[in-house]
Amino acid sequence: MSKRLRAISPPFVVAPPTGVRVRTRLQVTDVDAAVLMALGTYLGSLASNDLAERCRQGELDAKGKTESRRERKRALTALTSSRWAGTITRTSEDAFQLAMGNLEAEQRSLRARIAQIRRRLAVPAGTRRGRSYGYPTQAERFQKQRRLQILEHRLEVVEARLESGRVSICRGGKHLANVHHHLDEAGLTDDAWRERWRAERWFLTADGEKDKYLGNLTIRWHPDEQWLDIALPRALAHLANRSRNRYRLSCPISFPYRGDEVAAQAVNGAVRYDIVFLPQKGRWYLDASWRYPDRQPLTIEQVREHRVMAVDLNAGHLATVLLDPSGNPVGRPATIPIVLDGLPATTRDGHLRQAISDVLTMAKTGGARAIVIENLDFAESRDIGRELHGNRPSRGKRGRRFRRLIAGIPTAKFRNLLIQMAANTGITVVAVDPAYTSRWGAEHWLGALQETFIDISGHHAAALVIGRRGLGQRARRKTRCDLTRAEHREERATRPVVGATGDGGPSLLSRQRMRGLGTREARGQPQTWQKTRRADRTTPVTQVAQDRSGPPTKRDRVSLSV
Repeated sequence: MSKRLRAISPPFVVAPPTGVRVRTRLQVTDVDAAVLMALGTYLGSLASNDLAERCRQGELDAKGKTESRRERKRALTALTSSRWAGTITRTSEDAFQLAMGNLEAEQRSLRARIAQIRRRLAVPAGTRRGRSYGYPTQAERFQKQRRLQILEHRLEVVEARLESGRVSICRGGKHLANVHHHLDEAGLTDDAWRERWRAERWFLTADGEKDKYLGNLTIRWHPDEQWLDIALPRALAHLANRSRNRYRLSCPISFPYRGDEVAAQAVNGAVRYDIVFLPQKGRWYLDASWRYPDRQPLTIEQVREHRVMAVDLNAGHLATVLLDPSGNPVGRPATIPIVLDGLPATTRDGHLRQAISDVLTMAKTGGARAIVIENLDFAESRDIGRELHGNRPSRGKRGRRFRRLIAGIPTAKFRNLLIQMAANTGITVVAVDPAYTSRWGAEHWLGALQETFIDISGHHAAALVIGRRGLGQRARRKTRCDLTRAEHREERATRPVVGATGDGGPSLLSRQRMRGLGTREARGQPQTWQKTRRADRTTPVTQVAQDRSGPPTKRDRVSLSV
């Protein structure tokens, strides 16, 4: 019986980002820094109290959320301004909803792990029942029984918290809070940790306001005069150096990156500002963010009329292939290294951005209008975790190595950065189903590509299948493609494997596809042909002599010696 293949989801165009965020550095003086610290500490204490009050109220319906925010905003307005109060209450509600979403995700993950363990515990150790396998040894089975009890207790706690609406939120970050217990391992002193902790708990955010002066009346930046002033609460009015309890920084401020866009948005629309302090660097930053107007990306039909760049994300590198509208590779496939292991977060982000910039540059140079990637998020692997059982290793050293490999692939970071950076360059991103791309690429394309390029790997063949899937082409190459008429070959995806680029690029004649060894079940390919169906008629009788002379019904063998 052949292995059943799962249905492949159709490709889709990824929605472009709805907002933009631009950062610049603030060259503040000691007086400016003291005012910002005092403002951040005061507003941070109000934000902490408001978040605690929102968490005590638990889950609310739409009407309850509106009433809760109105009451909390009224209480905060008496201590600060109405605009500061509105931003604080909005941030508290967003944090509460995010925490509830995290609880629901944990509940979903625990249920998946419990179901997987129960399914395997129902089968005796070392045996198989249908498609379910028992644990290899009795000792491992016993340990899984203990783990099942632990997971069931955790699930009861999570479900009870969800039912009562109790969430756990740490302003400043849970990770940084735990670092306080391991200062020697983190290489921090107590004073350095407290400085970072206070900076993380400051609140220096002002939401944008439409049809207001410079897009924000709480924190205002003038694009021509390059000044920044902040509205101070009444409790800090003695620090103001401008009228109406406002403080203006003494340093000129500009946005070297995309400054014209920030200036245009500040004049014509709402802008949100965030003031950030990094104690480890001793630097202050100003972030400006706003919403993009509605933009209509290319449709999948429009994408398939142009060249596309297919990208296969792997641990340590990107494999890229440029394809024409017919699904044929153009030019030489490329490999872009991504060195991320053992590097700080900011350095990893920089390396990933450089790799994506190289991909976008290659796409624009090759005339591609879209980039095709896999819709890969490892959702099942994250939910089930070490309990995942199947073709991938899940236990022992091989299982730990595999989970470490999966954790090292920046799927979410790569996807988010690619969508943002591609939108800035006018390139569309298309996501396809990742099913069988590596397997079918190795079977149908790897050998043909290696005839022209020796250093081609299976990752490039997988990228080629990814691109063909985005173009609506089948992964398999048809045979006897040389018999196609010359005037029709450009419209067929069965032309030469590497088509001539027109600029001196390589070309490779198509060859008969050679099947690898092994059964079709081992290669994951279904049977595509059927035997000729027998005609619907009775079996004819033996056509021999009946009432007339004819060939004999029986023939004796004659010895060769006769």
